[in-house]
Amino acid sequence: MSESRTAARPVIAIAGLGIESSTFSPARTEAPAFQPLRGADVFDRYPFLALGEELREAADWHGALVGKSLPGGMVTAAAWSALTGELIDRLAALPRLDGLWYDIHGAMTVEGVEDAEAVLLERIRATVGPDVTVSTSMDLHGNVSRELAHRSDLITCYRMAPHEDHMETKERAVRNLVDLLASGAPRPVKAWVPVPVLLAGEQTSTRIEPARSVYAAVDEVEAMDGVTDAAIWVGYAWADEPRNRAAVVVTGPDRNAVSSGAERLARGFWEARHDFGFVAPTGTFDDLLDEALRSQHRPYFISDTGDNPTAGGAGDVTWGLTRLLERPEFQKDDGPTVLYASVPGPAAVDTAVAAGVGATVTVTAGAEVDDRHAGPVTLTGVVHAIRHGDRDAETEVVVRVGSVYAILTRLRKPYHHEHDFSDLDLDPRSADVVIVKIGYLEPELFDMAAAWKMALTPGGVDQDLVRLGHHRIRRPMFPFDPDMADPDLTARIIPASDQPLTGDDE
Repeated sequence: MSESRTAARPVIAIAGLGIESSTFSPARTEAPAFQPLRGADVFDRYPFLALGEELREAADWHGALVGKSLPGGMVTAAAWSALTGELIDRLAALPRLDGLWYDIHGAMTVEGVEDAEAVLLERIRATVGPDVTVSTSMDLHGNVSRELAHRSDLITCYRMAPHEDHMETKERAVRNLVDLLASGAPRPVKAWVPVPVLLAGEQTSTRIEPARSVYAAVDEVEAMDGVTDAAIWVGYAWADEPRNRAAVVVTGPDRNAVSSGAERLARGFWEARHDFGFVAPTGTFDDLLDEALRSQHRPYFISDTGDNPTAGGAGDVTWGLTRLLERPEFQKDDGPTVLYASVPGPAAVDTAVAAGVGATVTVTAGAEVDDRHAGPVTLTGVVHAIRHGDRDAETEVVVRVGSVYAILTRLRKPYHHEHDFSDLDLDPRSADVVIVKIGYLEPELFDMAAAWKMALTPGGVDQDLVRLGHHRIRRPMFPFDPDMADPDLTARIIPASDQPLTGDDE
């Protein structure tokens, strides 16, 4: 960086594409799902970069393109080509950069592309030049290959699952970048340790042990002299690439400090591997319905986990709703009140909208994408509510069948907040049972639930990882090889991004 540019505010761009892509789902993700923002609109995503905020004033910021999709199926080659082509073109049109914030998820799988986020970052570096300092922020369910760590100068991820610290993490990534550019210090040392463990997020929630203590150690390592940042990635369990596994990266100016810190975190994760368990009690769907009916706790939440759209499920598996509607307990209007969220069905939504609230309709929904476990579900009931304009669903309707209030959507949508229900004239707090396609409950639902269990149901994000059929992950890997020998958890020092990377990704 020239002396004149050091004295001025650094020039920093923002770019990135984010999605969790299940390779075990038949769904495919197209470009519009990323809802990309461009130019100055990018800043709308980040409150800490609003006009007048300290970090906004600390640099000359340029939004290139940032797109974030709901988790889903593999990204199509056409979507990848269109989005990355535009992102690169926009970066090429910017002034010469000092830094770049690479805001990604880290679990994007693309048709015909291996390690997509590292490939995109390689293209970015070829466009902006080797002298640009890159800070990468990620979800802890992302994957950190050696190549991604190499092409990033700073790299960090969330420390909480559920991700209540997601915005704090992004701000940390930006602050670390701004501070490094302001200091004029050399690029930090990066210590990377791959950990051969691949577990679902529902088994590694920081709400409970051992993940709570494993992640508590991250703050302790970050506080060490000579360390800038520390991070543990659980990895993404529902995709099948060699990069899918846990990883640790510690960055900072002191090689010994980052190495010892990374090895400490990696050992802590590995040694806890047998202690990780589901964040809530589990059971079959039918058994949990039986338990909910016997229980005095209201509302009783059940997670329909196998088709969770926020983990990469297609969202249109009808297996759970079909079984629910078959239960005689719920076939009368005065039966126990059950809310079910949700199943997409564009034609069903159109029929309900045309009929209007209060009308009786017969509609068919679901299984247009993932029909491996159950076919489309047909239901006859009363239209309870209609809502237009949702960011994800576009249009939602509620059809009451007996005492079941089934939410149908034009496009798939996660239901994480109380207003997701109340906007549809539903009161989850007064319901007997609330069934949501989700894994661990997001904070609002968790606080609302008087009781909660997870149903181990089929779908593209089946919680029984071993039976899914991974065949490309690096073996041995826990829990696929439960009796494997202890791995080499020695810190690998990753060269600076402007230096060549040699050797194997191990």
